[in-house]
Amino acid sequence: MANQKRLIDLIYSNSKYFGRHVVIIHGKIYSAKTGKEASRILEKAVKKYPLETPTITYVPKADSLILFSL
Repeated sequence: MANQKRLIDLIYSNSKYFGRHVVIIHGKIYSAKTGKEASRILEKAVKKYPLETPTITYVPKADSLILFSL
């Protein structure tokens, strides 16, 4: 779990992941520009590591404003 948190911190602090979909599984980071590409990466990763639970996120661009409503 500590390794997972470290990887998430790395993703959000590294500008190469800004504006990308990110999948973390088995201690590895996979990124994609589109949701479809991320979906394909996720399918392959789950087949390769069936006992692992992936973490999936979108890292917004630095100047993005995210609005959230309940």
